[in-house]
Amino acid sequence: MKFKTALMGAAAAFALAPMAHAERGADGHVNIIYWQAPSLMNPYLSGGTKDLEAGSLVIEPLARYNQDGTIVPFLVESVPTVENGGVSEDLTTITWKLKSGLLWSDGTPLTSEDVRFTWEYCTTEGGGCSQSEKYNDVVSVDTPDDLTVVVTFGISKPFPYGPFVGAQAPIIQKAQFADCLGAKAPECTDANFSPIGTGPFMVTEFRPNDVVSLVANPNYRDPAKPAFATATLKGGGDATAAGRAVLETGEFDYAWNLQLAPEVLEAMEAKGKGEIISGFGTLVERIMVNQTDVNPDLGDERGTIAHPHPFLTDINVRKALSMAIDRALLTEIGYGAAGRPTCNVLPAPAIYASTANDACLVQDIAGANELLESNGWVKGADGVRAKDGVRLSMLYQSSTNAVRQDFQALIKQWWNEIGVESELRNIDSSVFFGGDPGSPDTFQKFFADVEMYANNFDGTDPESYMANWECKQAPQPENQWQGNNMPRFCSEEYDALVAKMATTGDINDRAEMAKAMNDMLMQEYVIIPLVDRGRVSAHSNTLGGVILNTWDSELWNAADWYRM
Repeated sequence: MKFKTALMGAAAAFALAPMAHAERGADGHVNIIYWQAPSLMNPYLSGGTKDLEAGSLVIEPLARYNQDGTIVPFLVESVPTVENGGVSEDLTTITWKLKSGLLWSDGTPLTSEDVRFTWEYCTTEGGGCSQSEKYNDVVSVDTPDDLTVVVTFGISKPFPYGPFVGAQAPIIQKAQFADCLGAKAPECTDANFSPIGTGPFMVTEFRPNDVVSLVANPNYRDPAKPAFATATLKGGGDATAAGRAVLETGEFDYAWNLQLAPEVLEAMEAKGKGEIISGFGTLVERIMVNQTDVNPDLGDERGTIAHPHPFLTDINVRKALSMAIDRALLTEIGYGAAGRPTCNVLPAPAIYASTANDACLVQDIAGANELLESNGWVKGADGVRAKDGVRLSMLYQSSTNAVRQDFQALIKQWWNEIGVESELRNIDSSVFFGGDPGSPDTFQKFFADVEMYANNFDGTDPESYMANWECKQAPQPENQWQGNNMPRFCSEEYDALVAKMATTGDINDRAEMAKAMNDMLMQEYVIIPLVDRGRVSAHSNTLGGVILNTWDSELWNAADWYRM
């Protein structure tokens, strides 16, 4: 498999985003395939990467991360720092200056009021915002004039780039979303499917869990971009079909997340129609371990912290589940060189990677059996362990994908060897990652005992990411099931570390705190990491300007794509 590194230098990146087209729309149509189909275009109502990335073609943050993980301005003149006066000396305010003349795709001006409204939208009481951790510690967003945004924090904030930075925190138009605050947010179908934006494209048709049709934004800030007049983002199918559509048939120009066995990818690339691109970032395939009871008899309180799980609240059971897994074998069969076995949910950058949990790299079936036996979990005649009448029988869910189903089958067998029974369930990825508060099948609802998926974060600083496991982030009816703390883990000690990191400036001290949070999650076994996954995608040989970015949306520079 050939690799095009995701960590290219800025000069090389500029060289790949040249003046290859003289006028907007000159290169016709571009076809993109995301086999996990978008369910909506509003990332504030979904934690699914597919929705974040689809939305990034239309709505943009003030600044985002480039392929090196460096913050670069998009809608602003520059990135504020203490040195340039944009961040106050006491680190309690950050002032952003919007570029003048920016227009929404409907032709109206983008102003600081839109930025302020975005914060209000995500923090209004009674609402459910999947990215609420991005706005931790913000006490006000002021707008002294149309182009100035002043974000004030209630504490000194050494890393003030959570709000409005990266694909997870874009700006939405106040005029369009004004009546969509709080509990009304998911009811605004037109806005959530077709947001007015500042990005290179605008939506002409959105069919949930199927296809997005787009046209070049006539008011995009660069009159020569995008090169493509129209675009289609097709969803559905599977990773195999997506890979073939680019690498074998040439029907599509870009395929995302080719979660396929390495030998399959190599055979596809050999057809000569396209190129595989890959790079490591922070994407970790993991198993989440539910701390709540998901018995349907509990009705509206199902899966809430009011009802602890009948046996997964026993740390010995959780630890045994982890001990039984052969991560090296999973990596070999699932990802090859595009994966690395991991014992951490925070694998990168290197300064944040803990070594305290490396024992998980060695499978220990015998040790897992001994641990369960010594803690009163005894095998019955059917081979399933039980204690006080409670059997170790679980529902194990994931999204539908060949690699994930292979993982499920292997892990089911290993768990069976330690006396744990598991029923396997796979859910269409468009539904699983869709964020619909009315669906019982989303990964946020987590109406299963354990679930498996991968996730990552914008940029290279993990402050907001580690805040995902604060107590308040647990998905629940009160936040319309939009939190990020899927296991419903809650620890005062953990929350205190989140708060302390938010006020710590020294990079080495921040690293120690991030590792401490990672270690707490790992040693409580509420998250069982499996594989540190490289991003693997592909583009056709006729599509130029593509720069794989593992720190932001993969579609971050779609405005620079062109036909070769």
